[in-house]
Amino acid sequence: MTQDRFAALGFNARRRPGGIVASLMWLGGLIAAVAALTVGAVLAVFTAAAVAVIALIAGVLVFFAGLAVRARRTVVAPVRRSDDVIEAKKVGDTWVTYGWERQGR
Repeated sequence: MTQDRFAALGFNARRRPGGIVASLMWLGGLIAAVAALTVGAVLAVFTAAAVAVIALIAGVLVFFAGLAVRARRTVVAPVRRSDDVIEAKKVGDTWVTYGWERQGR
């Protein structure tokens, strides 16, 4: 019968330490798990705070965009007066305009 060199691999084939070493390993695993949970909780709090700040900035941005749209809608375009109308006629190859004179000259 040949020996399989991979037969000793796996969790069931390992020797488990006993006594004080097992207790220390268990305590070390517990401390590592508590540290990992603490780091995860702190990272979760930082992530939640970052999401809240992003949401606040986005809300302010949408508020100012709404104000800008409202201000743009309320602006009334200036009405042109009838005396500002320019008349143009084509004479030969050139255009001749009337009513281009500035006021107050």
